[in-house]
Amino acid sequence: MEGGALRGLFSAGVMDVLMEYGISFDGIIGVSAGAAFGCNYKSHQPGRALRYNKRFAREWRYCSLRSLLLTGDLFGAEFAYHTVPNQYDVFDNATFEQDPTEYYVVCSDVVAGKPVYKRCIEGGDATYDWIRASASMPVCSRVVELEGMKLLDGGMTDSIPLAFFQQKGFERNVIILTQPESYEKHPNRLMPLIRMALFRYPAIVRAMKERHEMYNAQLEYVRQQEQQGRVFVVRPPAPLPIGHISHNPEEMQRVYDIGCETARSCINDILGFLSAL
Repeated sequence: MEGGALRGLFSAGVMDVLMEYGISFDGIIGVSAGAAFGCNYKSHQPGRALRYNKRFAREWRYCSLRSLLLTGDLFGAEFAYHTVPNQYDVFDNATFEQDPTEYYVVCSDVVAGKPVYKRCIEGGDATYDWIRASASMPVCSRVVELEGMKLLDGGMTDSIPLAFFQQKGFERNVIILTQPESYEKHPNRLMPLIRMALFRYPAIVRAMKERHEMYNAQLEYVRQQEQQGRVFVVRPPAPLPIGHISHNPEEMQRVYDIGCETARSCINDILGFLSAL
C-alpha cells in the first residue's frame, strides 16, 4: 500500500472490503498512510481508519497548522500516534500480535538517503512510533529518531515497495495505489523549501529531487508485473477528490466509499487471482 496522506482513505475502503470477504495475506507492507491505515488489517479492525479521521477532522491536536507551529508536526505526534490508539479509538494490539501476517513499514533514513524496512511484530507504542516515522512528511514533520536512525516518510525513498516484497519471497501481490492509471509524477515544486528544511541531510535532499524518477520507474515496473500476471493492482478510477490534508468528514467518506466501490467491482477478479496460487 502506497501513501498519499488522506488519499489513503481510498486504500482503507479497499482493505475493509477485502476483510469483509475474509481475505488474509502472508504479508503486508505499507508506506506512509499505507502503513498508518494498513496496520488495521492485521488487527482485524475494519472501519477504524475512517472512523478516527472523521472524528478528529477538526481537532487541532490531530492535524493542524497550530499543531505544526506548536509541536513541529502537522499531525500531532503524541495525540495522533499515541493518544488516539491508546485512549480514543483503541488499537487491538493483542489481535495484531496474534495474527500471523508479517507486517512491514517503510521509512526513509535521512542521513543515508535510503529506505528502511521495519517488520513490526509487537503492538503498542514502539510500533506506533515506526508508523509515525513512515508517515512523517518532509517539511511538516520533525525527524523521528528510532534505533539510532533519523527517519522520515518512507515514500521519499521507496514509494511502492513491490521489489522489496518480492525479494522477501512474496511472489504474488495485491497492490493498492492511490493514483489512477494515467498518473505520472512530476518534479517537486517545493524543492527549495525541502532544501532549506533538510539542509543538514544532503542525501535525502538528493533523493527528493529524484523522487519523481524513482516513482515513475516503480509505476512502470508495477505495470510490467501486472501484464505478466504476477500482481493484481487496485487503483482509483480517477483522481481522488481530496488533498493530502482535509478537515471535511464528508470528503473523507466520499474517498473511502470510492475505495469500497472499486474493491467490490473487482472482488471476483481478486479472488480469482489469489485462488490461482
